[in-house]
Amino acid sequence: MIDTQPDEATAGRPVADAPPGGVADAIEALERAERWSPFLATCIARDGDVRARIGTWLDDPLAAVAIDSDRPVASALRFARRRLALIVAIGDLSGRFDLTRTTRLLSDFADRALDTAIGTAIAERVPGAPNTGLAAIALGKQGSRELNYSSDIDPILLFDPATLPRRERDEPQEAAVRIGRRVVELLQARDGDGYVLRVDLRLRPSPEITPIVLPIEAAIGYYESQALPWERAAFIRARAAAGDVVLGEGFLATIRPFVWRRALDFGTIREIRGISRRVRDHYAQGQRFGPGYDLKRGRGGIREIEFFAQIHQLIHGGREPALRAPATRDALAALASAGRIDSDDAVALAEAYTLFRTIEHRVQMIDDRQTHALPAAGEPLDRVARLHGLADGDALLDLLRPHVERVGEVYDALDAEPGVSVAVSAAPLEAQLAVAGFDDAPAAVQRIEAWRGGAYPALRSAAAQSALEAVLPALIAAIGEAPDANAALMRLDAMLSRLPSAINTLRLIAARPALLALLTAILAHAPTLAEALGRRAGLLDGLIDATAFDPAGSVAALADEMRAGEAGDDYQRLLDHVRRVVGEKRFALGAQIVAGAADPLEVSAGYARVAEAAIEVLTAATVTEFETKHGRVPDSELVILALGRMGGAALTHASDLDLIYLFTGDFAGESDGEKPLGAVLYYNRLAQRVTAALSVATASGPLYEIDTRLRPSGASGPLVVSLDGFERYQRESAWTWEHMALTRARAIFGSPPARAAVDAIIAKVLAGDRPERDIVADAVQMRADMAAHKPPAGPLDAKLLDGGLVDLEFAVHVAQLRNRAGFDPHLGRAIDALVAAGLLPASLRRAHDFLSRLLVTLRLVAPDAQPPAPATRALVARALAIDDWDGVLACLDATRQDVRAAWAQVTGDDR
Repeated sequence: MIDTQPDEATAGRPVADAPPGGVADAIEALERAERWSPFLATCIARDGDVRARIGTWLDDPLAAVAIDSDRPVASALRFARRRLALIVAIGDLSGRFDLTRTTRLLSDFADRALDTAIGTAIAERVPGAPNTGLAAIALGKQGSRELNYSSDIDPILLFDPATLPRRERDEPQEAAVRIGRRVVELLQARDGDGYVLRVDLRLRPSPEITPIVLPIEAAIGYYESQALPWERAAFIRARAAAGDVVLGEGFLATIRPFVWRRALDFGTIREIRGISRRVRDHYAQGQRFGPGYDLKRGRGGIREIEFFAQIHQLIHGGREPALRAPATRDALAALASAGRIDSDDAVALAEAYTLFRTIEHRVQMIDDRQTHALPAAGEPLDRVARLHGLADGDALLDLLRPHVERVGEVYDALDAEPGVSVAVSAAPLEAQLAVAGFDDAPAAVQRIEAWRGGAYPALRSAAAQSALEAVLPALIAAIGEAPDANAALMRLDAMLSRLPSAINTLRLIAARPALLALLTAILAHAPTLAEALGRRAGLLDGLIDATAFDPAGSVAALADEMRAGEAGDDYQRLLDHVRRVVGEKRFALGAQIVAGAADPLEVSAGYARVAEAAIEVLTAATVTEFETKHGRVPDSELVILALGRMGGAALTHASDLDLIYLFTGDFAGESDGEKPLGAVLYYNRLAQRVTAALSVATASGPLYEIDTRLRPSGASGPLVVSLDGFERYQRESAWTWEHMALTRARAIFGSPPARAAVDAIIAKVLAGDRPERDIVADAVQMRADMAAHKPPAGPLDAKLLDGGLVDLEFAVHVAQLRNRAGFDPHLGRAIDALVAAGLLPASLRRAHDFLSRLLVTLRLVAPDAQPPAPATRALVARALAIDDWDGVLACLDATRQDVRAAWAQVTGDDR
């Protein structure tokens, strides 16, 4: 094996004529410690005649710090730790202890203290109980026996419910947590002798939601199925260190295949490289070598040496057990011997590691602080240098510099993979995001860190993390150009949070720049569509095929597509399938507007055809399902009448469906099924089932809001009425507003004869077979009431603004009813007929088209009817085929004036 261990006794220290290590050297080290380290000076002053005993202590340090059984445990541990700190410091400073001996003493004491704390905590709850059932798995430097001078420890505490001692009424989990809290208290509490150890339990699985002590089976399940790559790296140095060591060793043996995989696919290697970038980025800002340099986290520092070794261990250690050495320098030597790394690099890294760790100890000896950074220039830096035996701070920097530069060069070669990457650490990532266009870069950093941390199930796998890193550069660049980049990022976050798996979606986005551009536009400009993606991320898949930007097919073709998913007679599966198809079609239609690929009027008609097809398929299936139990009413059937925007075949993305349920035949009839019902009850229950099929959410989400208040007698009347009852009501009792609604009525479900019968009734009523009323006065009053109770939602409410679509519709319907002309459910065609007859001004068709386009577009990009962000305004102008936003506002103002003029003409109001 290649020897990568430098002569630690003289590492970085001026060489004397004779090897150091005698009592004289210890006395000299004591004097240096008293002069340059306030902490060690205090320890020397408090521990009696140190000079007389230091030689004996250095011969057997752990005997010198044996825990005094006459003291309370916590106090005895703190006293022992303070004395050990002094002994180790003098052994180190004098050259008596090399780095291996120094770190091993610190680690062995940490094991002993942790074991004592566990045993004490168990015995306090269950006197006389053995130290069993709770194990401490040491990670990090304690696990590899490389603890530094003022290090904290990072254990994972595990318990076995079957063997953990506990009180009779204790639940195992509660008992384990209480014991764990007491362990931490014993080690971290301070008194005049200081503290024992700082304990960090955050390396356990999901620390934000899990208890501080985990059941061993739950931990095994986590590491075998959910753990992330960085957790694999952490377990390279794992060791059962205290408590029930047999229990801990069994746990480590069980999860060993998780850490040491025999085969690594390309995605896993990319993830490991991603960890290396994370290490390189971490604390990179301000880490130029010099005063204040962070020996641990700085570029070319301790952490890069550690990770250089670990990344090669992760890649090769699954097949080569000899490479699984926990300690860093041992790992470097093993990797060099196996030919996995260059031997010269291994020697250089080991020498640098020895020097950096030695100087790190000097820094920590000054005030016993867990710090890794050199002090600022001047007296503080000189103090560290002189504690080490050097002249001043400049000499210390000269000693360190070549090693820092060499480590940086070696580590740079580790991740030479070309391509743009996204910084991992907070500071550089925040700077990248700010440059990209994120106004609140810290908030964006939190989201991206959560994704990288596997916060969502879809992002926990190795492949998902690889796909995420591959697409992040393009994703951030694209979202950064959004009018509100942070809002767009949060919409993407909502989408990722609901994905069962993100791999395919992320790979798809990375492979198709056009799809990424469209997704970004949706996230940036269309909150309605972005929210839909958040609820059902699979909607994005529907945009892969170029046919997604074709006009929606005919009602018949759409209905055939919806039926294609029917699995035999499985009604529920059909409901789910129709919901999926409708969701995809509606989403694709909205995306056409965002992409500038379709006229909003065509999209509006497409929305209506999709809804009509869904009504046809779901109603037919519901009727069939209902008939299996209740049979059919002879010579009778259900008919559905659409009104409002649905009747006019011009929906928006957010439109509800105005429906009236009718039935033909004798209202006194009865069904012929196993459980017969009278016709009225039969059709009311059937209509309720149809409404539920069209509106109740399933696993695939909701479909439509159904509004049946336009039925005879409104909400106070029965849900379904017979065709005869409907005719009688319209001819004898209906109000003007109901006849206005009837002008857009259209039968959309029922046999051709039934539809024809309904159409005939409507035509007859509209032609004049209805009560004589003052249509103008009724309409004027109705519009005033509506304005009072339902004002515009915002300055761009194309529907409710004075001079908006409602006023336009009122003008059309009054002209139709007064003149008994121009009847057509499609509002645009009705206006054309009325203009041709000289009953409305020609400008009204242009007004209809502009307001309709504006409404359909704003329902997607500004559903609150407030002016959107400047970038989104350009999208609206493009959808309306207008040059710019000022042109949109000017056209809206002119259009409203035209509508007001038409309304005044129809009502005779000359104001």
